[in-house]
Amino acid sequence: MTAIIIALGLGLLAPGPASATTSYCGLVWSSLGKSNQTMSAASIANIRTGQHTCFDRLVINIKGKAAGYNVRYVSKVVQDGSGQPIKLRGGAFLQVTAHSPSYDSATGKVTFVPANRSEVTDVSKYQAFRQVAWAGSFEGRTTSGLGVRARLPFKVSTLAGPGTGSTLVVDVAHHW
Repeated sequence: MTAIIIALGLGLLAPGPASATTSYCGLVWSSLGKSNQTMSAASIANIRTGQHTCFDRLVINIKGKAAGYNVRYVSKVVQDGSGQPIKLRGGAFLQVTAHSPSYDSATGKVTFVPANRSEVTDVSKYQAFRQVAWAGSFEGRTTSGLGVRARLPFKVSTLAGPGTGSTLVVDVAHHW
């Protein structure tokens, strides 16, 4: 018993594989696609990112109630309308589609266009994210490409606020 404790203390014995009941940071997420097919006329206001202890977060701010989305791993993210592939860094690619336009549906006025379509936000020091790229807005849907380190578990949620707006949130775990 003492030898095992010493060996563990020296890092000589690796822990066994995680069981079905254990998870990284208590996160019980998967890497399977997630979607809600509801459409919304509420428009995109901003896209931003943040770092947390156990995951990286992509936030899409919406002017009004967030509704539907489709977030899934793909072999390549394609530009809305044209189908042209978007170049992304990373070992895996999440296509993040908000079922909201980046323009006011009543006036056609643009509500959000990133300053740099290839680097929507700076994620250079993130653990899971490698790049956030703009894929466009077409027929009431807005798509971004999220390059990540590897095919990692993620979760998608919609939250009320700030103010009368809402947010579409994509959290990607740092590890399995």
